[in-house]
Formats: sequence, structure tokens, C-alpha cells
Amino acid sequence: MENKAAIDSMCSLNNPKISAVLDRLHGEASRQVGGLARLLALALMDAVLRRRISSAEEARRLKHMYVPTSRKQGTFLYLTARSVAARKIIEFGTSFAVSTIYLAAAVRDNGGGRVIGSEYEPTKVAKARENVAEAGLVDLVEIREGDAQQTLSNPDGTVDMIFLDGHKDLYLSILKMLTPHLRKGAVVVADNIYTFRRALAPYVRYISDSRNGFNSVVLRLKDGTAYSVRL
Repeated sequence: MENKAAIDSMCSLNNPKISAVLDRLHGEASRQVGGLARLLALALMDAVLRRRISSAEEARRLKHMYVPTSRKQGTFLYLTARSVAARKIIEFGTSFAVSTIYLAAAVRDNGGGRVIGSEYEPTKVAKARENVAEAGLVDLVEIREGDAQQTLSNPDGTVDMIFLDGHKDLYLSILKMLTPHLRKGAVVVADNIYTFRRALAPYVRYISDSRNGFNSVVLRLKDGTAYSVRL
């Protein structure tokens, strides 16, 4: 039987450098609970007033906020990417790169590849790149700065997995833009389905109709996580 060190080497989440960065980031995020609650209240007010904000306005509001995936969701992303042997993953909404690190760890364990992320806010882009470098995953990650409708329009080849966690009004357009690049059996994971029910209703309707090329289910993971497979 393989010893514990050998087994741990099969999962990069057990790598001391990676786990230390994730511990730090999750800790920093947990200390922003009050600020996040205020932002969610503002988002709910936007919904009540049927007020739509732009990607730029949302980026401004979230400039200093983590809004990260939880540890459980991060592990789910890692396991999903491992299960489909993902070598190229597109991430819409990198923020401070918490989810990026989980995804890049999976790509490393799958034998290498690339996670291509997009983030609108320049200060977050810089910090995300620092966090990825600190985790020792810089060779597996490319973070593109700007509007994802432009920065992700060319994923440079076939895509195995997409993670949607950016501006909610853009989920569907980003998915449609990237669909021609998705291989059969590719997975799309979308966050915040329950939190932003109204904004994401068109997205959920689309992925729930197999005529659009997907089979989907919404999981009770964190704030509602939609899991879709490309047919």
C-alpha cells in the first residue's frame, strides 16, 4: 500500500504551498462577512427595484471584496475537473483567484493544461496573479483583464470545463459565446443560482432545455450551483 506522502502527492490540494494560500484566502474572506452582507442587501434592492447594473458598476462595488467559493464548493470544482480530465478550463469572474487555485490544482493533477480566467477590476487582477504565483501554479493559469465578452471570446482551442461566477446578467451570453468551443461531455458549473434567481432565470431556462445542447441540474451547494453537461 502506498504511504501517505505518495497518496497526498496525487492531490495538489494537499500540497503545503497550495493549502497554505487557500487557508489564508478563506480566512481573509471570512473576515469580510459584514461587508458581503451589505453588498447582498444592495443586490436585493437592485432586484426589488428591477435595477440593472453594469459589469463596471458591479466590479466597482466588489473592488475590495472576495465573494469567493466556499471550501466545499472549491473541492467540488476540483473533483469535477478531475472527473472529466479537464485540461482547459474557462473561469468567468476570477476575483482574488480562490476558485482559480482549486481549478488549477485539478489541471495540474490531470497532467497539465491551462485555466483561463477573466476579471474586470485591475486591482483584483494584480492580486489574483500574486496569489496564483504564491501557490506555485502560475504556469497553469492565465488571467485576462477586462470585459469577459471580449477577453474570453477566443479560448485558444477546445474547452473541457467552464465556471461561471461573474456578472450574473452575462452568464447566458458567455455560455453561448463559448459553447462552440465546448467538447462533448464538457461541464459547465454556474454559481449563485438561488441568490440571484431573477437575474439568472433566463440562464436556468436555457440550460434546462436539452434542445440547447445541455443536460442540467441545480445542486443545493452554497448559494445554488448549476451543473450542466454538454451533449
